[in-house]
Formats: sequence, C-alpha cells, structure tokens
Amino acid sequence: MNLLPKLFIRFSGREKAFLTLRKALTVNIKSFGIYTAKERGRRLPLLGSSSTTYSRLQRFSLTDACCTIGLSSKSHTCGELRAQHVGLKVTLRGYLQYQRMGKFAVLRDAFGKTQVLIKEEDTNLMSLLSDTTFESYVEVKGTVCRRPEDQHNKDMATGEIEVLADSYRVLGQARQDLPFLIRDTNKPKEQLRLKYRYLDLRHAELQRNLRLKSQVAKKMRDFLQDKEEFIEITTPTLSVNTPGGAQEFVVPTRHPGKFYSLVQSPQTYKQLAMIGGFDKYFQFAVCYRDEGAKPDRQPEFLQVDLEMADVVMGEVQHLIENLLVYSWPIQLPTIHAPFPIMTYTEAMTMYGVDKPDTRFDWKLQDVTHLLRGCGATVLENAASEHGNTAHAFVIPGGQTEISRKLSSSWEDLARREYNNPGVSLFYVQDDLKLKGALAKKMSAASQTDLIKNLGAEAGDVLVLAVGLTRNVLGLLGKLRLLAAKTLEEAGFSVRSPESFNFVWVVDFPLFEQDDETGRIVSVHHPFTLPKEEDTHYLYTDPLKVKSQHYDLVLNGCEVGGGSIRIHDSRMQQYILQNILGIDATTLGFLTKALESGSPPHGGIALETSLLHWDWSTRR
Repeated sequence: MNLLPKLFIRFSGREKAFLTLRKALTVNIKSFGIYTAKERGRRLPLLGSSSTTYSRLQRFSLTDACCTIGLSSKSHTCGELRAQHVGLKVTLRGYLQYQRMGKFAVLRDAFGKTQVLIKEEDTNLMSLLSDTTFESYVEVKGTVCRRPEDQHNKDMATGEIEVLADSYRVLGQARQDLPFLIRDTNKPKEQLRLKYRYLDLRHAELQRNLRLKSQVAKKMRDFLQDKEEFIEITTPTLSVNTPGGAQEFVVPTRHPGKFYSLVQSPQTYKQLAMIGGFDKYFQFAVCYRDEGAKPDRQPEFLQVDLEMADVVMGEVQHLIENLLVYSWPIQLPTIHAPFPIMTYTEAMTMYGVDKPDTRFDWKLQDVTHLLRGCGATVLENAASEHGNTAHAFVIPGGQTEISRKLSSSWEDLARREYNNPGVSLFYVQDDLKLKGALAKKMSAASQTDLIKNLGAEAGDVLVLAVGLTRNVLGLLGKLRLLAAKTLEEAGFSVRSPESFNFVWVVDFPLFEQDDETGRIVSVHHPFTLPKEEDTHYLYTDPLKVKSQHYDLVLNGCEVGGGSIRIHDSRMQQYILQNILGIDATTLGFLTKALESGSPPHGGIALETSLLHWDWSTRR
C-alpha cells in the first residue's frame, strides 16, 4: 500500500539539517519521490520511486540553496552594498524615501538605504522619478559605483557607494496625501502612528524591534527544545472561567447565557500537562486580561510559559538564567548569571516595592528612633503612634530640581493614594544644617544625627514620611522613582541606559488581606505551594505563611513570575474552600486530576512583551 504521498522538498541549506534528513531517509519506502526545486516542475525524481536506499541525496548541492526567497526579483537589500561591490550589476527594490532634481533618489527597505543616481541624459527615467510619490515601492536596476570622496555619507552603511540606474519602474504607487512620511526625525504623534500602523511599521526602529523579538524567540525555542528537551504544547485560548487572578474577558457564544473566558494564562492547562506525563512543557502563549492598559502592558500580551515536573525553585531559576543568557540579544550589553536574590521583605524595606530598580542606590532607611525627642512635635507624635514607623531616603544633589511645587504634588500623592498625611522634605545646607518646613523645630543634634545616619551631604535632599509602615514604604518607593525621573529629565545621570539589572525576589507571603473587603486573597495564585516550614500555619494563621513563589525583576519591571505548585489535592481543596472561600467545584477538574497521582511540579512565565519593551526603550 502506498502509505506516503510524494514529498517535494526545497532544502534550506543547513548542513546539519540536511545530514540528519539524509540519515533519516536511508530506508526502504516504495513510491516515495524527492525533487529539487528546478526539477519540481518537470516532476523528475531526484530519488528513485522504486524500493531503494536514497544514496543520491549525497549528490545534492547546498551551495545556492539558502536565502533564496525574493532573490528572483532583487539581487541585494538596500542595506547590503559596499565598496567591494563596485562594478556589480544589481537589482534593488524598496520604498522611495527621497528624490531630488529627478536624478538623486534614496531607496529604503527593512535593512537600510541606498542612494540611486540617474544620468542626466536618461530624461525618461528622470521624468518618471520626478513623478513618483514618496513611499512608492520601486525597482532599480543598475551598476554599483563609488561615490566621490567628498560625497561619502558616514551616516549610511552604504554611504561609500551609489547605484547608477539603467532602469527604473514603479511597482506600487503611493498616494500623494499620505498621513505622514517615514523620516528619522520629526515623527508624527503616537495617536496618528497607531491609526496608520501599517505605515508606522516601516520606521527603522520598529523593523529592528520586531525582528529582534523574532530572533530572540527562535533562540529561546532552540535552547528549550535542543538543549533542555522541552516539548512545545499549544493550549486552548477559549476556556472556562476560573476564580482568582485578574479580570477575564468573556466571549459570547450562539447559545443564550453561555460564554467562554479568554485565558489570562495557561496555568491550569500546564499543570494538567504535568499530570498527563509531559515533564517539560513550554509554549509562547497569548494571554488576555481585562485591565486598564499601561505603558508596559496591554490587555493582550505574549509570554513564554514553562512548567516542569520534579523541580525545586533553584532549578527553575537556574534554567531561566541560562535561557536568558543564551538568547540575550548580541546588540545589547552582556548579562551574567547567577542573578542576585532578594527576599520580599528586603525589597519592600529597602526599595518600597516588590519589583526593585537596583540600577541606583537611594535605599529607604528606618529613622523612627531618630525622631524620638527630635523637637518637632508633629513628627514625634506621628512616630510614637502604634503601628507607625518613619522612613527616609536621600536624593543626592537634588536641591536644584526638587522644588516646593514638586513637594506640594508629592504631598497630594501621599494623601490621595497612600492615605498618609504627607511627606517632609529637608534640604542639606553647606553648613550641614537642615532647611525645610519642620527643620526649624528640630534640635541641632537631631538634625546632625539624621544627616549622619542617612549618609547625606551638602546639596542633598532628604525625603521623610511617617505613618503606617506599609503605606510609608509604598509612598517612598513611588517617590524614589519619581525623583529619579525628575533628575534624569533635568540632565542628571541616575540610571544607566546600558544597565540590565536582574534580581530574583523570593519568600513572598502566600496570602494577604484585601483592604476593602477584609477577605484573605492569594498574593500569586491559589495553586502556589507554601514553604514546607510554614505549612502548619495554614491551619492556624494563614497570613504568616510564606510561599514558594519567585519573581524575576529587570530594572524595576517584573518580567517573570512563577512558583512551585500544590500537587496534593487535599491541600488544594483546603486552601480553596477554607482559606480563600472559593467553591472548590469551580476548579473540580484540577483537584480531581491531582487525585490521579500528580508529580511535584513548578514553573514560570516570562513576559516577552515586557522584555522586548525594555530592550527597545534602551536601544
């Protein structure tokens, strides 16, 4: 029986892949023919269709088999030609970026620009060029010539040469009234660029960014599949609603009252894959969350999602570090593993956030003890209230930029978002005395102690807040970032654009109390395993439990998050029903699956959209 149809293969030119294919095909299969690209039209078999060993594969040449797409229409890209190509006959295709006097033109494609010259005696070509609108897609055939020495353009990679045109034709005419032209400067406003995104995509930086994203994704796949033997599994996008986590989009169906949910992540699916015997899973998953759009996150985003059986937290971290080092863009500064590790408590205490930006110091410090008997009654009383603490940080050299007007906006922020009565600013004078609204009421000794303990110098600004510890830390963490941005906008160097500071944040609380409802909710998600030494607190004091949850932070942005999962169905049901108050039947499919003999497992998701955003903003 003829079990296989005839297969037509155009070889890619990769020697390794070819040799692997040749080895695989040294078998006896009847009626199986393979053809070269040139022979395909004539259906002449490269390999016999009778029962035979396919040894003739050895005669196939790989010399001209790679990078052939599109080369029947053009010989080079617009960014490829150099001085060594002088005298070569070429065919270029690209967008008309500039033209001048009907004889000078610049062609642009995704790879660069090339100047084209039309001879004055070629009046037909000059007329055609003059009538061509910018951004039309054109073809030029001609000869590569060297530019005169005084006309070299060092801003163009092809700046030493130009193409003397023999022929010129318009393949796709652009209309005269395009909303904007593609230029390196004076770009249109973002709203207009988004409305005409297909035009905006022609900008060089967007071409670079999307191609970079594709290259990194390929390297990630190569690493996971070839080096670590992961299997890529695509999970459903339309799913059932699951409790907890972010707000989900709902998709109506043709059945009245019946809806799908768009998955906010493949969390339960990848756990089911572990239970199903796939010990190393990954996919590039599109996730959906019905939340307000942010500068670094949209309602729809992409993440590389991983799950592994029989792992501990350290193994997951080690894998991700190696994955990022392997796939890191060569255009960016090199990163090195292992990444630093910081506990959640350390991050909140020193930086005021659980995703610290470690590119600059400015750490928060507890100064509660320094305010006792300081002389400023307002500060003394606030610091002595039960549950209150005082914290501060230093803005080095910030006096010239941290104005009273800015201070007023910070006080509004403190009251509006952090329920804190305000924030105090002190300016360190040349005589190492403090200046500020409350400074006059503080004793000289208290001022000296505050300056000394914070390590401040003349010209610095001290930012101090007193109140409930959680509110104060959150407020100062926000002000620390706002102050850094203010100084950078004024020309100060605070955070290096060449720095990529990764840090792991671990030992998160497993649960927290919702401020509005008072209910206990999961910090990460309901499937996170508690630390073994804290398991007994599940049944006595759940808010004391620390979790096996880990976040990866890059330059103050959370780019990855994961955990070791609960694989015991009884613990999972107890947490859902008794602690979180979630009807276990809504996740009955998962708890029932866990009863089937689940291996211990854990995973992580890296949000590639955020990584790509961080790369693109620092290029």
